[in-house]
Amino acid sequence: MNILTEKFTTPYHSAPFDQIKTEDYLPAFKELIKKSEEEIDAITNNSAEPTFENVIEALAYSGEQLDVVSNIFFNLNSAETSDEIQKIAQEVSPILTEYSSKISQNEALFSKIKKVYDEKGKYNLNEEQEMLLNETYKGFVRSGALLNEEDKEKLKKISMDLSLKSLQFGQNVLASTNNYFKHITNKEDLAGIPEAILEQYAEEAKERNLEGWVVTLQYPSYIPFMTYAENRELRKEIALANGKKSFDGGEFDNQNLIKELLSLKQQKAELLGYKNYADYVLEERMAKSPTKVIDFLNELLTKAKPYADKEIEELKSLAKADGIEEMQGYDHAFYAEKLRKAKYDLNDEELKPYFPLHQVQDAVFGLAEKLFDITFEERNDIPKYHEDVKVYEVKEIAAASSSRLIATDYKALLYVDYFPRKGKRAGAWMTSYKNQYKKDGENSRPHISIVCNFSKPTKDTPSLLTFQEVTTLFHEFGHALHGMLADTQYPTLSGTSVKWDFVELPSQFLENFCYEPEFLKTFAKHYKTGEVLPDEKIEKIAQSKNFMEGYQTLRQLGFGLLDMNYHTKVGELENKSVKEFEDEYTKATQLYPANPETAMSPSFSHIFQGGYSAGYYSYKWAEVLDADAFQYFKENGIFNPEIAAKYKVLLSSGGTKDPMELYKNFRGSEPKVESLLKRAFG
Repeated sequence: MNILTEKFTTPYHSAPFDQIKTEDYLPAFKELIKKSEEEIDAITNNSAEPTFENVIEALAYSGEQLDVVSNIFFNLNSAETSDEIQKIAQEVSPILTEYSSKISQNEALFSKIKKVYDEKGKYNLNEEQEMLLNETYKGFVRSGALLNEEDKEKLKKISMDLSLKSLQFGQNVLASTNNYFKHITNKEDLAGIPEAILEQYAEEAKERNLEGWVVTLQYPSYIPFMTYAENRELRKEIALANGKKSFDGGEFDNQNLIKELLSLKQQKAELLGYKNYADYVLEERMAKSPTKVIDFLNELLTKAKPYADKEIEELKSLAKADGIEEMQGYDHAFYAEKLRKAKYDLNDEELKPYFPLHQVQDAVFGLAEKLFDITFEERNDIPKYHEDVKVYEVKEIAAASSSRLIATDYKALLYVDYFPRKGKRAGAWMTSYKNQYKKDGENSRPHISIVCNFSKPTKDTPSLLTFQEVTTLFHEFGHALHGMLADTQYPTLSGTSVKWDFVELPSQFLENFCYEPEFLKTFAKHYKTGEVLPDEKIEKIAQSKNFMEGYQTLRQLGFGLLDMNYHTKVGELENKSVKEFEDEYTKATQLYPANPETAMSPSFSHIFQGGYSAGYYSYKWAEVLDADAFQYFKENGIFNPEIAAKYKVLLSSGGTKDPMELYKNFRGSEPKVESLLKRAFG
């Protein structure tokens, strides 16, 4: 018996990590694809008149166990991978793509969907059902249902190639990141680096059976080095190593892969009748067109550039005092930290003792309880995929009496995985193991996961977060709330299954609370003494919110413009290198000289492996939404229960309504870009 193909007997049917063997995956995928195809055949071969229930609804609920197993496998491929898992991923990705193509190009199935769609006026559909019908029909058309047989075959092959090549892109970045480390034996080379970080570097060396200290390209190692190391030559060396990830012409180089991926996307778009891949993607986004996105990004660029230039001039004057005539990108974090300390008397190492991970987690849990009436209880009987992972049962507060809260209703499972490992990719993300949906009178609740890369605790010190890591945890928890509070009928419209340029609203919205003195005082307490972070430091954190905002804005705009140009001007890559293309389309946002030895595109996983192709702009787009939404709270009290209740409706609605309609129902008006500009630049 294969554990993955059965209904799990674990609490809440959670993933049975302790029972799964790596060799279970491939046969499970094959068996579950077969079962799912039988479900599709049952819909297709049903002799009854096609209806919303026996076609659209039946399709929405099909392949449930396959989805669960896919989520388990691909989540582990990101968070706890191995050579064996990566090998299976290479084998299983084309199989899943072929299965997907087979469904989306099933003519008999599509004819039934089209019949229901064409006759939808005769069904008494509610708003969510109508959305499901429209999304299902559009999904099939956008997957090639209207193509002839020859073009369907072409599309199928393109999709399989894209799946494999994007997977390879991510594996190359991970391998390139893991392959580099800098072994340092002279402590003088580490001047300026705080003791807690040195301890972390020493632990890394010890794990590698080396004396001294080891710096890696994992963010909790790399960022502090670039921020504090006084040794400029070493900063340059390690920054160059980071900038050469998958751009060194070696085994894990991604430059040709980028051209192949972009060419395949362009072919896909043209086959489906679109001018380019960005047109194809944006048809299904709030922004609608590349022109609107580029205008939006350029408007922000015009407004932010003077602020960014002024910020860099301040840094350059600091660097000049140290004898540096021409500041480089690898100097930025070091001098930005110096300036931040001079302006606000703040530095990460000084603040970190006030932000032990467990306190920050308690704070974000407490905020969710205050705003949304949910509580978190650790469960030790639910299987985990690594000893560092913790699992929480999320419950809804159903009643309150004598100021005592009673949490009764099971709402979700939340997995948290905070520390870096060799088998975990860099960065931070939220994902799900199981979607929420309602079926046969039961509200099947979601299983959500947050994955980060924070500094591990040492034998003497708990995991202490930089303030940026505090906001990262809030960001991912905002996504998690979107998943945990889901309350929709269909799994395909649940939680974060929303338009891509709407998906960052909940995450970026929650970050705002980290800068509110009223809230910070409740949890920013020294891990040894219990002393609350002094008022003047809290005030400086609030003031520092917009520190380097111009620089950060240009950086994000550079990524967004590069992404949009890659997906609208792929033809130019026939006569240009990836590096030349990148330099040309980020030139307007660059604040430091371009380095001929580095390029960020070959490790730009968001757009070449993740789901942000022609969508990176959505971070800035969502900032307009989140600034406007939080302004609403600020005007009425940041814990205002009535506004929180309206916001909870927005979160729980998932993709059941047009996002602009959802937003207007919450806010009373469309979002205003002025809210972002006011927050960013005053």
